[in-house]
Amino acid sequence: MDKMIKSTVIPEANRGAGTPGTTDVSPTLFKLAAPLLDQGRSNTQLAHTSNMWATLKVYASGGENGLHTHPNEDHTFVVMQGRARYYGPDGVIGERGPLEGIMLPAGAYYWFEAISDEPLVILRVGCRVGQQDPGGRLNIRGEVMAGESAENKQQPVKVREGAYFGG
Repeated sequence: MDKMIKSTVIPEANRGAGTPGTTDVSPTLFKLAAPLLDQGRSNTQLAHTSNMWATLKVYASGGENGLHTHPNEDHTFVVMQGRARYYGPDGVIGERGPLEGIMLPAGAYYWFEAISDEPLVILRVGCRVGQQDPGGRLNIRGEVMAGESAENKQQPVKVREGAYFGG
């Protein structure tokens, strides 16, 4: 279970066009499913091309991340379960619940927190802007900010036994 949560490798069944090492241009089928958490956050890679990717993110109740931007990536979050409150550098942007979302253009600074009693499950879809590496994340000072860092409020993961989204 922990291996699946920490893995950033896209499962063979979820690989699609543009995935490094493949020339397959077939559509990719995937399922929105991930273990629920009592602490921390997880990322389940669903599908990927060289220009677009989909990830299912799970945050324990009260979980959050730090203020940051992705300068070379447009992305959107769609809440599947729970509620999230999104913030920009000047305060609250808004709250989103199931089947509601937010679009974040490249360069937009934001952070969010899981505000419901149940774990937050969000579908994240991102796409490259230009030819630069889309994987970059910068803090408010313009410095590189690792996703799994204290600055990005990373916590140890505790899986909720027997509880799954999309089981």
